[in-house]
Amino acid sequence: MKRAAVPSILVAVVLLALGVIAEAQQAEKVFRIGYLGSSGSGPPPAFRQGLRDLGYVEGRNVVIEFRTRRGKSGWSELAEELVGLKVDVIVAGGAGAVTAAKNASATTAIVMEQVNDPIALGLVASLAHPGGNITGISNLSPELSGKRLELLKEVIPKIYRVAALASRRGAAMQTSIKETEAAAQSLRLQLQLLEVKAADEIESAFDAAKKQRADALVQIQASFFEPHQQRIIDLAAKYRLPAMYNNRDDVEIGGLMSYGPDRADRNRRVAYFVDRILKGAKPADLPVEQPTKFELVINLKTAKLIGLTIPPNVLARARKVIKESAGINR
Repeated sequence: MKRAAVPSILVAVVLLALGVIAEAQQAEKVFRIGYLGSSGSGPPPAFRQGLRDLGYVEGRNVVIEFRTRRGKSGWSELAEELVGLKVDVIVAGGAGAVTAAKNASATTAIVMEQVNDPIALGLVASLAHPGGNITGISNLSPELSGKRLELLKEVIPKIYRVAALASRRGAAMQTSIKETEAAAQSLRLQLQLLEVKAADEIESAFDAAKKQRADALVQIQASFFEPHQQRIIDLAAKYRLPAMYNNRDDVEIGGLMSYGPDRADRNRRVAYFVDRILKGAKPADLPVEQPTKFELVINLKTAKLIGLTIPPNVLARARKVIKESAGINR
């Protein structure tokens, strides 16, 4: 019986050794993540922290290939470059970047963020069942139109006419415009729609807002505006128009206010999607999420520049208040 037990023990030892080797080989696998960002020199800190919390260490088991369009190539070229690097997954911020990634590959997994209406854009079949190779987070921007107008009304109680800067492109933009119009009507505000289709029309749109004596401006998010965002913010200051934006990035570069999904929370959720995909999940089977946390960001330096006083009760609700050149986190 002892002799018969020896081969069994040897087999068990060999199987255990093979298992250890397999685990070691799996642990040594280095995943490659492509990241298409609209600005910055790398992915957001919260995204990187989210990856670390999930066990990924840059340089050891994951490499991030970051590409940004600011001052460089178009989205299509950058997306094709990432596909050529054979990345395991592409994270894309904004409808333009996601569309470019989709056009570059029908098989590479794509995690989207900051996309208003991915269904209208044809990026996913539905939120519950995305289908295809794209999943991630819908920005829920149209549904936030009412809250943004409410905040403007709190800051400027006598507000009546609000200019809405929008693009003439895309089905998602039309959805956002309708939501903004409905919200303005419910708040008894007169909405002045300023639709532009080319960069040289942006300043004339501000001229039209001034001629119509707009009390404030709300920008409806669109990828078309991304390369011109600093110009839009500068024009709002030039025309002394209190302006509401979608993203805190706009406020950090001089915009007055923004209200939208909490950026840090969103970036951590993006890391979650990346982790699921790297572990074998298919984008088609991962439901698209909608934001659950939101943040108000205010730039007091800009408020002072245009001669506006922000009420204390609004300041108290801000996630971040920028004073002069320093940001103060709350």
